[in-house]
Amino acid sequence: MTISKQYPIYIQACGFHSALGKSQQEIHKRLLDNKSPDMVVVDNVLNDGCSTVVGKVNDALPELPKHLKHFNSRNNRLALSALTQIHDDVIRAIETYGNERVAVIIGTSTSGISDGESALDTLFKSGSFPAEYHYSKQELGNPAEFVSEYFSLEGPCYAISTACSSSGRVFLSAKRMLKANLVDAVIVGGVDSLCKLTLNGFRCLDALSTTHCNPFSKNRDGINIGEAAAFMLLSREETDSKVALLGAGDSSDAHHISAPHPEGIGAIEAMGKALNDAQLDASDIGYINAHGTATPLNDAMESKAISRVFDHVPVSSTKPLTGHTLGAASAVEAAISWHILTYNLQLPIQINDGEHDDLPIQLIEEHQYLAPKKAILSNSFAFGGNNISLIFGYANE
Repeated sequence: MTISKQYPIYIQACGFHSALGKSQQEIHKRLLDNKSPDMVVVDNVLNDGCSTVVGKVNDALPELPKHLKHFNSRNNRLALSALTQIHDDVIRAIETYGNERVAVIIGTSTSGISDGESALDTLFKSGSFPAEYHYSKQELGNPAEFVSEYFSLEGPCYAISTACSSSGRVFLSAKRMLKANLVDAVIVGGVDSLCKLTLNGFRCLDALSTTHCNPFSKNRDGINIGEAAAFMLLSREETDSKVALLGAGDSSDAHHISAPHPEGIGAIEAMGKALNDAQLDASDIGYINAHGTATPLNDAMESKAISRVFDHVPVSSTKPLTGHTLGAASAVEAAISWHILTYNLQLPIQINDGEHDDLPIQLIEEHQYLAPKKAILSNSFAFGGNNISLIFGYANE
């Protein structure tokens, strides 16, 4: 199993905060126990009065520094709660390379919309927006600008918003930027916070479950939405763990604005590109973290696509533990992959109601470890057929 010896992309650090928690101990325990108490029922967010389950961050979020108050939003405070976990590593990179040689590429789909909803509510009640509200907090580039200003960076800075593949595409962009020697390190990741806009939007698409989601179950009926922030620092500098981004592949089948191609054409292409980019064979993959949204169409498509590329690879979706975190989903599942590789965790069991659909994949039903010298592939598939597959593993010496 090899990658280009000239350009290994090592993961220097990872910060992660979701319904799985934010501390290493908490994340590992919830993965092992197959449950997250922060997957909670809410009954006051949907316009039709129905309840649903969301992955909620319940920990107190840090306040932004005073000089960055113009960025103050729940989304950026959530981002900061994960950024503080990699703060020292980023500072070391800045001291080593210079602040103009560190880039920021962030994926998001909601940005500060939840604060905009609150501001609009205040407008309706009082006739004016809150004094601290500014529409720029809702702009998709706002989280990337916040991260850049927080670290006083002068390198490239931008956001990617391709719905649920947003924070997966940042890895592909960062890899290209590092290989082109435009920068020496890149802060990548994704952040999205809960808001009524997306919850009601998915409800209107009949894609939102009113109970806990059931990936790959014959009773699956939709997603649970979650909120999360996950960030990594990437560079060519070798780490002790040697955990690296081995490959990335993308595609856009543009089959339908919201439904995946039933034959998984785009998913197959993305996974194949990722394998080629990593210079790996399908047999080198020891675990697939599936997109696994628990919608009837996605799970059927993804199962078919996986079976056409891989043979008997363990598969599970971790969305019952985090919710579908939308623009942050790829980064969240990349962070889970990083934890598995870095700390030799057991592979996540597939959580559902136990009534597995007749799908051509090997779901993980009891704890097992990643086989030696095997890599992890993580899928994220978005509206419009925008697909991304990432491969993480150990870079060879």
